[in-house]
Amino acid sequence: MAETTAATAAAAAACVFEDIQYEDIQVEAAVGRGTFGVVFKAQWKGKDVAIKTIESDNERNAFLVELRQLSRVNHPNIVKLYGSCDNPVCLVMEYAECGSLYNLLHSADPQPHYTASHAMSWCLQCAQGVAYLHAMKPKALIHRDLKPPNLLLVARGTVLKICDFGTACDIQTYMTNNKGSAAWMAPEVFEGSNYSEKCDVFSWGIILWEVITRKKPFDEIGGSAFCIMWAVHRGTRPPLIRDLPEPIETLMTRCWDKEPSQRPSMSEVKNTMSGLMKVLLICCSIRGGDD
Repeated sequence: MAETTAATAAAAAACVFEDIQYEDIQVEAAVGRGTFGVVFKAQWKGKDVAIKTIESDNERNAFLVELRQLSRVNHPNIVKLYGSCDNPVCLVMEYAECGSLYNLLHSADPQPHYTASHAMSWCLQCAQGVAYLHAMKPKALIHRDLKPPNLLLVARGTVLKICDFGTACDIQTYMTNNKGSAAWMAPEVFEGSNYSEKCDVFSWGIILWEVITRKKPFDEIGGSAFCIMWAVHRGTRPPLIRDLPEPIETLMTRCWDKEPSQRPSMSEVKNTMSGLMKVLLICCSIRGGDD
């Protein structure tokens, strides 16, 4: 799915957010949790919004990180921040009416149907959002907790939005603090090694496998997060997918290479996925349908 001129212009525009009065918000119901706090559906200025609250002072740092980072970004594949409240402390953000990609992939009875085009489009949109983060000036961002629970869907599930920036950080040459979730976490992160934005590329590769297979990565390992991390450290990756087109398999396995220097940049991932999407759409139009 190619980015339009309008979307590119929107991404380049400065993000405007407000100091919002809590009494102007009508809270409706809790809908989930993030890296910190509880997320509620609410009404503000006549539209649906999500508000994220903190439950203790211990969560204030994560709140300030997310406020600082989301206030810097404006991209069609990243959840929009409308503003924040001081009392009580909360963020007011775009509401994703279709829930998370994780819930769509793994919900039971009945499982929603989706096509190969949907799967590729979601992964492309995720790559577009992350490539934008990695290319930000003057300081780029690493998300550090990229996974389907942090990928939200809107517009009847066709548009993907990256959320949960409580662990996001400015890109620096060397970083060693351990962030992320075990099944999607790059080995250099949990090994305590210096790591870069390539940790998001590793996570993206795992997400691509998960979206195509509709299976939870490393679910067969069981046990604790440590068991998964130990397996990944020893070189275990999700099993290759039967009959997967070679260009997609090559991209996926390059992304989860143990050596960050061997992984493509997210910009390259985005461009490769864009090209593959065009081929897929042409094939579907010739065959008169989708897989």
